[in-house]
Amino acid sequence: MTSSELKRIADERASEVIPNPPLDLSERRARFDDTATAIADDVSVREVEIDGMFADWILTPNADLNSRILYLHGGGYSVGSKISHRRLAADIAHASKSAVLVLDYRLAPEFKYPAPVEDALVAYGWMRNVGPQGEQDCKYAFIAGDSAGGGLTLATVLAAKESGIPLPDGCITLSAWTDLAMTGESIKTRSEVDPILSDKEGLFLASSVYLGDIPADTPGASPLYGEFTDFPPLLMQVGDLEILLDDTIRVAELARSQGVKVDLHVEPEGYHVYPLFAPNAPESIAAIEQIGGFVQNITTN
Repeated sequence: MTSSELKRIADERASEVIPNPPLDLSERRARFDDTATAIADDVSVREVEIDGMFADWILTPNADLNSRILYLHGGGYSVGSKISHRRLAADIAHASKSAVLVLDYRLAPEFKYPAPVEDALVAYGWMRNVGPQGEQDCKYAFIAGDSAGGGLTLATVLAAKESGIPLPDGCITLSAWTDLAMTGESIKTRSEVDPILSDKEGLFLASSVYLGDIPADTPGASPLYGEFTDFPPLLMQVGDLEILLDDTIRVAELARSQGVKVDLHVEPEGYHVYPLFAPNAPESIAAIEQIGGFVQNITTN
């Protein structure tokens, strides 16, 4: 797979979810769901309700129901759903041999910070005690997410620390948005490179809509400014060609400096949330396999 071929896939993906002329918010949300890739026939989907929220259990034939992953979708806190990220969740479920719970958390502008963090924390606590077959404590719990969902993954663990809730056994972020103040250098240096996420103005707008009157360096919204001591092991994936590159690298460095075990992978030709391109790109397949290996290394040792 050449970098030009990977870019072709990224261009196609961008044209699907970011049409020209731009759509309004409701149309964008519908487009995200309409362009979702189908899941394999052997994957089952079970919708559940959690304190008024809806989520889907994504289950594969090889799933160990004692190993559970809460998956938090991306979309700038304003779009995305359990439908739009179903295929990615199914790929992760296959690779990790775990049950994956994909949450529809509340979105901006209808619901601003901290609504998504509150929702994710409730869903995480619920998942620890309730599995696909009903009430049953899990043996291993993980939280994972991409883009805004990657930042939300870290924010949820920060909230769990403050609340005294048992922390997950590991966390996984894909192209995480960790700094809503947008101070990373890659915001400037990669702005013309990545077709998936290159709209700096749109990112600033998404940040302001989500934050409202809350400062951008609030740790619950921008985990880069949080305290990572006692955090569980982290797997952080990011593309070298995306504007959020520094959002991942700086958190990885901070967490390591505070004693956290961090597995950082920077894909040289990777674009924003490049694992979404599976199974069409070897780099994306490898990223999914890396996620599976990270989970299984914890659950089998």
